[in-house]
Amino acid sequence: MIKVSDSAKQKVVSLMTEDGYDAATDFVRVGVKSGGCSGLSYELKFDKTADESDKIFEDNNVRIIVDKKSFLYLVGTTLEYSGGLNGKGFVFNNPNAQRTCGCGESFSL
Repeated sequence: MIKVSDSAKQKVVSLMTEDGYDAATDFVRVGVKSGGCSGLSYELKFDKTADESDKIFEDNNVRIIVDKKSFLYLVGTTLEYSGGLNGKGFVFNNPNAQRTCGCGESFSL
């Protein structure tokens, strides 16, 4: 399961609307790919369809899809949004990450 904080929900809904997506029916696709300074990096994008092998969650009225491979790395993660002067944007609080880079966009297990 992936959780979505209130601040992330507000930003996701706003960005989805700007990009022509409907937060009530469309998805936020969360994934992991090789790369980044710590070995693995996060992916975040909007999607209108889920594949048969995707895991589908809903938290805080945000619909999330994760591919099978990425799911193993993301179980228990909370998606947050940090705005303001020193804000980083979307932040993944991943309890599975043993090491993260300074920017918070990549991690290793």
